[in-house]
Amino acid sequence: MRWIRAATRGLLAVAVVLAGYAGGGARAEGPPGGGDGRGPMTLATAGDLTGYLGPLLDGWNRTHPDEKVTLVELPDSADETRAQMITELRAGRGRFDVLNIDVAWTSEFAAAGWIAPVERDRFPLGSFLPPVVDTATFDGRLYAVPYVTNAGLLYYRKDILRREGEQPPRTWADLERQARTIAPKYGIDGYAGQFLPYEGLAVNVTEAVHSAGGSFLRDDGERVTVDSAAARAGLGFLARGVRDGWIPQEALRFKEEESRQAFQDGRLLFLRNWPYVYSGADGKDSEVAGKFGVTPLPGPDGAGASVLGGSNLAVSAHSRHRESAADLMAYLTSEPVQRKVLTEGSLPPVRSALYTDPQLVRAYPYLPTLRRSLLAAEPRPKSPRYDQVSLAVQAVAYDALAMRQSPERAVDRLARELRAVARRG
Repeated sequence: MRWIRAATRGLLAVAVVLAGYAGGGARAEGPPGGGDGRGPMTLATAGDLTGYLGPLLDGWNRTHPDEKVTLVELPDSADETRAQMITELRAGRGRFDVLNIDVAWTSEFAAAGWIAPVERDRFPLGSFLPPVVDTATFDGRLYAVPYVTNAGLLYYRKDILRREGEQPPRTWADLERQARTIAPKYGIDGYAGQFLPYEGLAVNVTEAVHSAGGSFLRDDGERVTVDSAAARAGLGFLARGVRDGWIPQEALRFKEEESRQAFQDGRLLFLRNWPYVYSGADGKDSEVAGKFGVTPLPGPDGAGASVLGGSNLAVSAHSRHRESAADLMAYLTSEPVQRKVLTEGSLPPVRSALYTDPQLVRAYPYLPTLRRSLLAAEPRPKSPRYDQVSLAVQAVAYDALAMRQSPERAVDRLARELRAVARRG
């Protein structure tokens, strides 16, 4: 299922789609060591599990014989991909020219000086969904170009809600009531997300905190803002669900795939997950095919806020061919290629107009809902030490969901741990 690239590589690094458009023309800041900044390139990304990357790469190479791209596939694991990229960049080697990085890594790579800033007016940023551009900025500068995006959605059993005379939940109160009272009538569980202590849990908790109006850090990553009533409300909503049973204990072991399978097998009334779930849930082997719908994530008083996933393209600070690298980034974000990101890669594109294209909407009916979720989505906390921030959020949130610590005390503890992370910087 190729949507998993956006789910995990939105949290990971999404595989690069290269198609047959010969445009470009964007220019990054000049390369080190003089020269015109043009020549062959390497593009580093996480391992390609889809099998379509190689043939599509030939499209660029045929039209750019002097600027051919060699694909460097790193491991499938996000942690291993990030570690290998950082090893090369810290060593000052120019092995990589373009990096396909998780949106959460942009601040870290920029602050460390591993990626070069790019000029805003060289890319069609006005054609992108506005929130995705924010994921590519750090300290007021553009350090990458959005390539693939993603946002969480609420999947629901429309057949069951229709039978009960109910509408999809718009608020947390709606979700809690329906999950607690309707699901047991049908012998299924109420609600699940991704609650195992890994990056997915950090995303789910961030969505809850943002939906309540809270935050974790200021954009500079140095000022801690999580010690708030909103953060306690967001974490408390999830912890209450586990305590009261409308979030099953089993969900504390769920990542994307485990939760998708539970919903697809007909064992959940509601599921928070990424858009990739749609195609599998509507497939011939699914117990819920034709029986489910999608809606934006709810919040305390209305629509909530999803966390933006996806990947950004960045130019290595050590690249000798930055001009060619910037051209490739423009090519990958052009309208023809972004269309193929969706139709051939089954990944959410960053170009806004594609979400209202009648032909695409007929083929992918969830696009309007996804667009609403993307427009309301927010980036994960920006920090040069995001990996440490995420680990702190995961550990503290899991203790709250596992009933080892109250949400109030957990938020106090998280504030202390995030301040320690900031001081270590």
